[in-house]
Amino acid sequence: MVEIDGEGRTTREINSAVQEAVSHGADDIRVRNTGGRHNLGVAILRPVRLTLDGSVGYYCAGLSDGPSVEVSGSAGWGLAESMMNGMITVRGHAGNGAGAAMRGGIIVVHGDAAARAGVSMKGGTILIGGNCGYMAGFMAQKGVLVVCGDTGEAFADSMYEAACFVGGKIGELGNDAVIEKPSPDDLELLESLLSKHFGRKLKNLKARLRAFQKVVAGRKLWNFDKREWKTWKEAL
Repeated sequence: MVEIDGEGRTTREINSAVQEAVSHGADDIRVRNTGGRHNLGVAILRPVRLTLDGSVGYYCAGLSDGPSVEVSGSAGWGLAESMMNGMITVRGHAGNGAGAAMRGGIIVVHGDAAARAGVSMKGGTILIGGNCGYMAGFMAQKGVLVVCGDTGEAFADSMYEAACFVGGKIGELGNDAVIEKPSPDDLELLESLLSKHFGRKLKNLKARLRAFQKVVAGRKLWNFDKREWKTWKEAL
């Protein structure tokens, strides 16, 4: 393992040290004393393991393609924005816009996520162990968003082909969002995700699975229709 001490270093210096280690073939890197710095672990394009020992600021692990990044604390806004592939795990909470515009891979937040989780996501999976804030899943095009707890308002607003699952209470459905019963395949997917990433933290998993609701697009906003003007007006 390559260890990098972030004490007294700028974000640029830390990221340069990480990229240098990656270029020399390191596949397991740990950064200590992260100090809540922004933009750590961005643009890593190889399947390496990166542990960020502490909390991080904005845009951690953004623009990544393949790494396995673990944050031992919490993360600020824009976690893993525009990631292509890989796995991002946050042991604490995540700020606004976690997984915004992501195209693949998986994000696991063990705590809560703030507003707009999964906004405009185009693929991949976001798994939130706690609650999420308002407008989660807004304009999500593809992918899966799982919230084990409660959601805020305008949940799944103006979605396309993404699928959302909620284990708690939905604060308010967004425009064109509808609830349908999870299929056996959906429940199998949920059981696999929850048991793999949360394990023993979730007691009575079978019973909890029965509480999950599935939220999808009602498809009224997929093509403009003047008969649905009221719905369009609310969305805009």
